[in-house]
Amino acid sequence: MAAYNGARHIEEQVASILAELGADDELIVVDDCSTDGTPDIVAAMGDSRIRLIKAAQNRGYVRTFENALSEARGHFVFLSDQDDVWLPGRVELMIAAMDGKSMVVSNCKHVDGPLGSFHEIRLRSKDEDHTVRNILGIVVGYRLHWGCAMAMRRELLEQVLPFPSYMNESHDQWIATVGNVNRSIVYLEEDTILHRLHGGNLTPLGIRSVSKIVRARVAFVRNVIEAVIRARKARVA
Repeated sequence: MAAYNGARHIEEQVASILAELGADDELIVVDDCSTDGTPDIVAAMGDSRIRLIKAAQNRGYVRTFENALSEARGHFVFLSDQDDVWLPGRVELMIAAMDGKSMVVSNCKHVDGPLGSFHEIRLRSKDEDHTVRNILGIVVGYRLHWGCAMAMRRELLEQVLPFPSYMNESHDQWIATVGNVNRSIVYLEEDTILHRLHGGNLTPLGIRSVSKIVRARVAFVRNVIEAVIRARKARVA
């Protein structure tokens, strides 16, 4: 989990995650220099499965997620936002859905706030084997993969990290690109989290400017090239 000024909702989210974990699992929370007491709330929950890491400087959500993923020690790794709620049975359902593949992405039930165009996009299981179409969908923007709804095996994480140096947004679309390039991704149609919508969400509600859209698409194309290179190196190794 990447955390930053999430005091309003983070206790509820952490509690929903801990309810899904076993005794030997861990929840890594990297706090990106919050100013609202977020790390104190997490620390006060007093669960030994929580590993709280306080960043030395604010680096933004992409590098904070990269740091959190690099600290992960488990065989299965789940990404989490600080303000959602995991639904009961989520971990078991997503691990079972992988069924030999390296990654799974579920859908989300969006709650609390107004839906934007991005929130209406849902993954369909029948599309998971359409690799080229999925990659094109990521680049163009019609196949959205929510980072908060992702889980992966450690072997895929070894290709995901480190994040490309040019990346400053959309770490989740990078991870989805790696999964698709490896032809090892599952689309789980069930909702496994309550995705809370509010003014602080990172995903925009409306259409962005043309310049931002172009920059994002160029970065996504670079992601595809980088993912192919890493997948080939992994096969050789």
